Amino acid sequence: MQNIHFIDGGITAPQGFTANGILCGLKASRTKDDVALIYSEKKCNCAGVFTSNKVKAEAVKFTQKAISDGFAQAAIINTCYANACTGSQGAAVAQKMADCTAASLGISNKDVIVCSTGIIGQPVPVEKIEAKIDELKAGLSKDNNTKASKAIMTTDTANKECALETVIGGKTVKFGTMCKGSGMIHINMGTMLGFVTTDCAISSQMLSKALKESIQGTYNCVTVDGDTSTNDTLVVLANGLAGNNEITGEGEDFDAFCKALNAMNTIMAMKIAADGEGASRLVECVVKGAKDVQTARGLAREVIGSNLVKAAMFGQDANCGRILCAMGYSGYDFNPDKVSVWFSGIPGGKRYFEVPADGIVNLEADADNKIEVVHDGVGLAFDEEKATKILTEEAVQIEVLLEEGNATAKAWGCDLTYDYVKINGDYRS
Repeated sequence: MQNIHFIDGGITAPQGFTANGILCGLKASRTKDDVALIYSEKKCNCAGVFTSNKVKAEAVKFTQKAISDGFAQAAIINTCYANACTGSQGAAVAQKMADCTAASLGISNKDVIVCSTGIIGQPVPVEKIEAKIDELKAGLSKDNNTKASKAIMTTDTANKECALETVIGGKTVKFGTMCKGSGMIHINMGTMLGFVTTDCAISSQMLSKALKESIQGTYNCVTVDGDTSTNDTLVVLANGLAGNNEITGEGEDFDAFCKALNAMNTIMAMKIAADGEGASRLVECVVKGAKDVQTARGLAREVIGSNLVKAAMFGQDANCGRILCAMGYSGYDFNPDKVSVWFSGIPGGKRYFEVPADGIVNLEADADNKIEVVHDGVGLAFDEEKATKILTEEAVQIEVLLEEGNATAKAWGCDLTYDYVKINGDYRS
């Protein structure tokens, strides 16, 4: 059995990677670092996935083209301004961000990934980045992983990073990651930027395959508010310094790579859900006994995405009808007369800002913190006081049993609170 161990170091844990974050002053009201840089001492094989929104930020368009050859060596990321809906001016800004980064690092501008996040409709004041790029580069360090992860935050309340090591092809291989995302998050990603580094030797083609498979049950199973952003980007950089034989096809080594990537992406998906804008609790829906994974995943996503379910979670209202209603309009086939539903409360759900020492990310509740509210499609009489207590916990699991097969899937979200409206009512100020 493959052993996966979570370690310190975040995005810089793998060999050959350094990072940094600084304040360039992109927005007068921001006092925290606003630009981050990731760098590999060796050119990397690279793959990425991007927003499904038809309206794409100029940084997304630039990066899609930049990594089309399967290679990259650095990533520069700014907050405050999304550089979306900015036309030719925005395209020129993205190019200038790549140019100044490449010049400072002494690499090709074709090997620079550019990412932006923040207010849509305004270009990045790139001259402020150009003025600070050498300072940003000078601070590149193995120790500045957390500094980099904080520099990409917008409405996030906590930085999101983790790292792990495992054995692939007889060699110790490390993975690191950081991401940001709190609002404008919906199935098929959201306003999230994610970066994965690894010293594993793996081809760009297999990186792409692994990434596209992994997001289906991780990042693409998160929703906060039903809005899919213009800027979603998730990229993986692999520099091969671990010294394993390069993974060029499917097999045991590729499976081990995918398992490690999935473990890390699952944790990051849960971190995003737990940090939803204004959220007071993490909500997980697990659908069991489905006829296939696609059905289980689709139903779980629909439940998590329901604003009525989210509102019920905020109000600690065990309104089981909203669960069944969301499943019913999902478009997935199931037998409503064979559905059972439980609510479980898990104390300390915000711990998902920290990676569990054992790497286990399952939400598990003891019997005293679990209650059945639907059995075979019929609502039950249940202890309302107990149900309310369960729904006050920082993490809540909605468990759905279909009894139609053996497939299981999960999706993650959060409750919908008054603070969500406050945050988004004056986002530009």
